[in-house]
Amino acid sequence: MSEDTATPKPPSDGYPGVGRVLVVIPTYNEADNIGIITHRLRRAVPDVDVLVVDDNSPDGTGKIADGLAAEDPAIHVLHRPGKQGLGVAYVAGFAWAREHGYDAVVEMDADGSHSPEELPRLLDALRDADAVLGSRYVEGGKILVDWPMHRLLLSRSANLYTRLALGMPFRDATGGFRAYRVRVLDAIDVGSVASQGYCFQVDLAWRAYQRGFRVVEVPITFADRERGASKMSSAIVREALVRVTVWGAQARLARLRGIGGRTAAARPEV
Repeated sequence: MSEDTATPKPPSDGYPGVGRVLVVIPTYNEADNIGIITHRLRRAVPDVDVLVVDDNSPDGTGKIADGLAAEDPAIHVLHRPGKQGLGVAYVAGFAWAREHGYDAVVEMDADGSHSPEELPRLLDALRDADAVLGSRYVEGGKILVDWPMHRLLLSRSANLYTRLALGMPFRDATGGFRAYRVRVLDAIDVGSVASQGYCFQVDLAWRAYQRGFRVVEVPITFADRERGASKMSSAIVREALVRVTVWGAQARLARLRGIGGRTAAARPEV
């Protein structure tokens, strides 16, 4: 049976040991990808629900998602009036998850760079953690695409700089394939997060780390998109550099004043 004709599976009562899980997939001009990725996801992990958060894509992604939702009760669509950025889309999806009683949320790209078949690895780890980061750079993690050297250096340098500037032990704080318990998002006030792109991912990991939640990394295999155009831009990279630098300086100043920082006992495992 082909991906486009797979029989939808009914929604379940939850993922064992985790509870009700919602996979949030932001979209903007992903008409070529959204059907493929949702069918792969529903086949690979039938115990989760899906929320497509579409920013009024001109290519009709939202209408395609509506058709998928009409065929499968585990797929839902949240339409937004226009393109407002990745971070805002995720925050809207997290709020929808909270309103509908989910226990955990997953961030996943629509373009196929995150393999739905690897999602059980994240959810299994979430049974004993508060948040799980899918990592390209821990042992067992891989990048399947032949990236230009400058892009690989940018990704690795961004993560090294983040680790040094913020004192977090995570090897891949900028990755976008991850899972959070909803109570963690409530505690870190995710609604106040204004950053985008790479920086949005760093911001959430940084807040969870500061709060003393147990954050773990698991290896994933990253594959570049096959269809459509990347949304990455130099503005997103600049935002991450500036914000991470400011956060690092603020954290050091707070430690010098004795009013902040994490205790050794609260340090997350990786």
